[in-house]
Amino acid sequence: MTALPRHLLPDNSFVAPGGRLAVGGCDVIDLADEFGTPLFVYDEAMMRARCREAVAAFPDGAAYATKAFMCIAMARLAHEEGMTLDVATGGEIYIALAAGVPADRLVFHGNNKSVAELRMALEAGVGRIVIDSFEEIERLEQLVAGGLARPTVMIRVNPGVEAHTHEFLQTGVHDSKFGISIVDNSAIRAIARARDSFDFAGVHAHIGSQVFDVQSFERAIGVLGEFVAPIEIEELSIGGGLGVAYVEGETAPTITEWGVAVRRAVAAAGIEANVTAEPGRAIVAQSAITLYTVGIIKEIPGVRTYVSVDGGMSDNPRPILYGSGYEAFLPRGTDDDRPMHIRVVGKHCESGDVVIWDGTLSEDLVVGDILATPVTGAYGHSMGSNYNMVIRPPVVFVRDGVAKQVVRRETYDDLLARDFGVD
Repeated sequence: MTALPRHLLPDNSFVAPGGRLAVGGCDVIDLADEFGTPLFVYDEAMMRARCREAVAAFPDGAAYATKAFMCIAMARLAHEEGMTLDVATGGEIYIALAAGVPADRLVFHGNNKSVAELRMALEAGVGRIVIDSFEEIERLEQLVAGGLARPTVMIRVNPGVEAHTHEFLQTGVHDSKFGISIVDNSAIRAIARARDSFDFAGVHAHIGSQVFDVQSFERAIGVLGEFVAPIEIEELSIGGGLGVAYVEGETAPTITEWGVAVRRAVAAAGIEANVTAEPGRAIVAQSAITLYTVGIIKEIPGVRTYVSVDGGMSDNPRPILYGSGYEAFLPRGTDDDRPMHIRVVGKHCESGDVVIWDGTLSEDLVVGDILATPVTGAYGHSMGSNYNMVIRPPVVFVRDGVAKQVVRRETYDDLLARDFGVD
């Protein structure tokens, strides 16, 4: 197996003559020594560049999908670079507001917003609420009747388009928990009611996540063109979902290419509205690597070699959720060939606790090595857990040779903070 493909590394990566990797001007093995492992390392300049690219690709509005990766520092970064923020829970609203993001720069999503969350959004003055059901319309109507301000809303419609991605990541098919169907006129009825009760802005559609084929978006826009033709709308949001390359051999459209394809499809469909989008993975995924320490190397002759690291499904559940693929390499020899076939596993009490199902590494791997997995900036930290009471890793932003810890490592005391114990 050849060396790790360089395009999977963060943009601001540098491999020294001896083979050691630096990201954002910081040697990653030194970062592991300073902050410990597991450790998320994010290329801050790359994330800022991706945010600016999104704003340029969608000048009518680009919202960062905070579910991909959220903390105070990330919320501030996206806001500073001109993005609004797509939030889907009261917790995400709370973090965004704590970061100083104005409430009117938030777009509130979710298929089951509680009354308390909707009240929170209305009291804060959230800029857009994307309605996902008739029950949600009723909840908002009751809150407005109780004295809260009329919100600006969009209706999330289900276009019935099957995106080419994992079944669990498809959100625009007819059989989905998301959106209101355009097939049986439910969406038309929802829009009519929203016009009567609120300030109606437009239509939202999201077909799925980790979508590589921009034609999936074009097909959805074609369907939406027929749907919105008789409806006067101010805004059409095509959601997010643009895929990124995770392993050797994968390629993905850029945010710029995505924007060009979407605008072309909108023009072809005759849609006259502001076109907005909500990238998340495409902003942060490839900006980060995760560093682990190798604890056990277990060779089963004739079967495989297991490489156990000090993290696992608690910091990256995507492989067990979706069968997602990742690469592995040793940042002490970034460009070394990787001929040894291995399975990278975590420390949790599950046989399915796998980080990399079928990977390759240098044959000189030893216990204590720092092992890195690239393209881990999305849906690792944000989907992390404390399974087996493992404490969650810190997050470091690196830029111009400076490392800033933006999320600290949990402590054992943190595990007790919400536990009342037994009298």
